[in-house]
Amino acid sequence: MLPRNLLLSLAEADFFRIRWSTPVLDETERAIMGMLHKRGNPIETAQEKAAHQIQQMRAAFEDAEVVDFEHLLPVASDLPDANDAHVLAAALKTQAAAIVTDNLKDFPAHILDSLNIEARSSDDFIADTNALDTGRAVSTIRRLRERFKRPELMPEEFLLSLEAASLLATADSLRPHLNSL
Repeated sequence: MLPRNLLLSLAEADFFRIRWSTPVLDETERAIMGMLHKRGNPIETAQEKAAHQIQQMRAAFEDAEVVDFEHLLPVASDLPDANDAHVLAAALKTQAAAIVTDNLKDFPAHILDSLNIEARSSDDFIADTNALDTGRAVSTIRRLRERFKRPELMPEEFLLSLEAASLLATADSLRPHLNSL
């Protein structure tokens, strides 16, 4: 959830325009539900909480949802996993420069290069976004960190949680700014 929260916070701070499709949000909702259930929430509670989080995302980014991209699905037919075609089709519809995914193997460069799209891991994308305007990014991320209450995370602990979430480049990019986090 931490990579998602970082991406949403940076998008809210206008570092980039976030885009998603209904299938992407459906996958995200199932993933959130699975994580919550794994953490001990009853399945019904996990479903309600996941649906609420998706509803909040939609409300916060009203113009993020991509529609009418189905005619572009054939362009994505060469992807290793046909179930990811909707992601590439939605990216093409919006003329996106990047697809942010931790499933890089399913978005090979030899397919995306000719479409002027790059697949980036969330870690690399967030670290590069931080470098665009470090002061503003650190301030945005500090506000995110300060929202954590159970448990509250001090800056050092926040960096450790980034590393635990495999956000190593992001943690490295923030480490010199620990006192501002």
